[in-house]
This record gives sequence, structure tokens and C-alpha cells, in this order.
Amino acid sequence: MIAIPQASEHCLATDVRGTLSALMPLVSSYWGRPLGDYASVAYDGGKIRSECPVRHCARDLLGCCIERAAQRSGYDAAEARSASLQLMASPVLQTGPHCLLLIEPDAFYTHLFSLLGLNAHSLEWYISYNASTVSFAEKAKKGPGWLWLEGEALNVFGLPRSRMDSFSLCGLEGSYRFALSNSKGDAAPNASAAHLLAELPSDEFASAADAIRAANQTLWRRKLASPIKLLQLDDFDIADLVADHLDDAESWMSARFIGGSKIAEIILNAMDRLNMGPWQGWVRRTTDLFWRLEKGRIVPLSLQDGALRASGAGDYTVKFRPDCIAVALRQRAILPSLYMVFLVASMLPGVRALGGCRQTVYYPLMRYLTAIGLERSGDFDLLTDLRKDNRPGLWGHRVLKPAGGYPFREIQNLAAAGPALSAYAGLTLEQSSGDLVNFTGDAIWAKLSDHIATGKIASTSTEWRWAGS
Repeated sequence: MIAIPQASEHCLATDVRGTLSALMPLVSSYWGRPLGDYASVAYDGGKIRSECPVRHCARDLLGCCIERAAQRSGYDAAEARSASLQLMASPVLQTGPHCLLLIEPDAFYTHLFSLLGLNAHSLEWYISYNASTVSFAEKAKKGPGWLWLEGEALNVFGLPRSRMDSFSLCGLEGSYRFALSNSKGDAAPNASAAHLLAELPSDEFASAADAIRAANQTLWRRKLASPIKLLQLDDFDIADLVADHLDDAESWMSARFIGGSKIAEIILNAMDRLNMGPWQGWVRRTTDLFWRLEKGRIVPLSLQDGALRASGAGDYTVKFRPDCIAVALRQRAILPSLYMVFLVASMLPGVRALGGCRQTVYYPLMRYLTAIGLERSGDFDLLTDLRKDNRPGLWGHRVLKPAGGYPFREIQNLAAAGPALSAYAGLTLEQSSGDLVNFTGDAIWAKLSDHIATGKIASTSTEWRWAGS
């Protein structure tokens, strides 16, 4: 019997750079150039030039969403309007980091990278989407519910383990207050933690996502010497945006995506087929378009017989009709899936999404799936317009990942962002991205690198060519 070699679950940084260069040719010309140059091109979204009424409607609704979110974050009406106008004029949205405290390394250095790009174009707003349908603990003492200070893992909200593993940041059960406690339950057990806790809001919040949003606004204004204003969107903002689409009976999402041509079902079936080939695992059907939010947890929904039904979570059912889904979204009974987030925040309005190691692949594949739905339903005007998008997705998260980076130290000086930005801007992209451990330690990236190297997947494949990355 001949042993068949198994694909490695790890790959080298050189493999990752080769794969990224193959899938995103723009990146290949920047590995040896300054990070500041790459940040500038990432935030050069160009002008939106589209006469498609569907996209005009989507941009108007996204603009209203931006204004609501800005006012919810404490900005006045004029400031909120300026944030909306900027996104329409410079359509780039950072979507990489999850809903994390500003000084969590995975978020902090991406924020600095974004500031490089924003400064290059003299932009006034930093607008980001931070996924909040994530659990407090992604793995052992890592994730939004944990923060490492002075070598010690701190429980951000002082939650018991039973609420860390499966509860979602967007859950509205109970109240949340910053604690920064250690394994013994001691609040702020070291000097850094005590200093940070004094800076964080002392209020109670309805959700952890709300608490993190408020804390980040406070830290941004007090600790970063930047005139750029921060605006964070979360899944509640996107839920209301989807509901806005569905409230309009004439909108494409109301009349076509859910009603009429059954585009949603076409896309879900195409997703299943995509997962049977070499792209397996990149866009998984973990839920059908929306999540059920129940007692602090998100539960998958299945589209069956004209209704979304929860699996193993009581008898929850909502009819797959625009009016019913809009009501459920506004009541926070359901939340949009990641596919729906990108559909309303990026694909339809024509906004570039900057993301991390997995997003660099799954987002273009989401665009491919959307193309299938549009083509089979006869929505050729919208399909043609989407194909004209200029680099709709780019690598923009963990592009800056300094070895041994310690945000708490960097942020202590109010002017720290200035010299830090200057130093980081001069690094080459290869230097700034470091060992690419988030890529190299990911089994799905190892498999993709192997597929690219052996020709099983070509960067000229139908799926990738359509994505326009």
C-alpha cells in the first residue's frame, strides 16, 4: 500500500506572501515598499461612479446608518453628516478587527495602519465595522473578553467561565461593567490595569459591545494625538440598515433578494456547491443569512418552507418575508450573518472592505456567490455595475504586527501615535507584517497555499476573476 502524503496544517511566511501576491496582484508590488505607501493605496477608494438605482438606494441607506451610529456615539448632527459624506466620497471601510478594546494588540496596530492611510488622504473620519456576533473567548484567554497587561491575563468584564465560552458580545442579557480582574477575582491587580481601569467608563452597559464601543471612544479621544474622529459600527447598526432596506417595498433587497426572484435561495445553494470543491471551508453555511439572538447567544437559522427556523433553540420561526424579517431585526430577535453585513455595507453601496487573513479570501468569494445569484435571476444591470468596482476588497488587518508590540506602553504618552506612526510608515510591508503567524498557523491557509502552488486553484479562476481584487 502506497502512503499518500497529507497536506500540512502549517505553511511558511514565504508561501503566504506568494499566495497573497497571486490572489491580490496589487500586494505583490508593495512587499519591498514602505508601509505608508501601501496604507495610502488601501485608503484610496476613488470616486463612486454608478448610475445603477439599486446602488444609489444602498448608498443612501448606508449614509443614514452612518449618521445614526455617529449620533449614538455622541457626535452632533453636523458631525454625523460629515462622516456619511466622507464615506460616500472616499468609500473605504475597515472591517478587520472584531469588537475589541482599542489597546488589544490585534486591534491597536490595525488602527495605526488605518491612521496612516487616512492621514495620507487628509480624511477626518475613521469608520470601521467591528463584528460583535463573537464570543468573549476565542481560545484560551484570548478574545474580546481578555486583555493581557504586564504579562497577566485579565478578564475584561470579570465574567464567570460559563458566560465566556458561548455568550456573544452582542447579547442583551444582564449588564456589563469593566473589571480587568485576574484569575483570583482581584480587580486591576497591577499598575497598568489600575491605570487603564481608571480611564475606562464606570457605567453599566446593556451589552459588552456597547461597553467596548464607549470605552474605545474614550481612549481614542484621550490617548491618541490624532484629529481623526473614530466611528465604530456593530451588528446592531447593520441590523437596522438591513431593516431599512426591507421596509422599502420597492428596494432591491425587499422585492428581489427575498421576494420575487428568490436570489437568497440561489446564493445559499451556490454556497453549498462552493464548499464541495477546492474552496471548501472559506464561505461556510453556518447559518442562513441571519442569526437568532437568544438569551445572550447566537443560534443558527435554517431557511425551510418560506421561513427561517432555529435549530435546537425552542420553536422560534420567522416568515421569510421582508416585513417579518425587518420587525425581527429591529426587535433584536435576529441579527445579520456576515454575508448580509458585507452585502449591505460593501457590495451594494460599492464600499471597499479592508480585512484580515481569512477575509482576503472569503469576501471575494462572497462577491462571486452574489454574482451567481444576480446572473441566474436576471439582474444584469446590477451585476454589470458590481463588476466595475475598483479593488472591492484588500488586505488591511494585521498588515502592521510588530514583534513584541505592547499598545499600553505606546499609548501612555498622548503624542505616542505621532512618532509611532512615522516609524511604522517607513517599514517595508514585509517587515511590518512580521511572521504572518495568523496565516501560517491556519490550516485552511496552508491548504490554499498548496492549491495555488500546485495549480489546483488558479488566480484566473472564474470565482476569483469575477471578484475584482
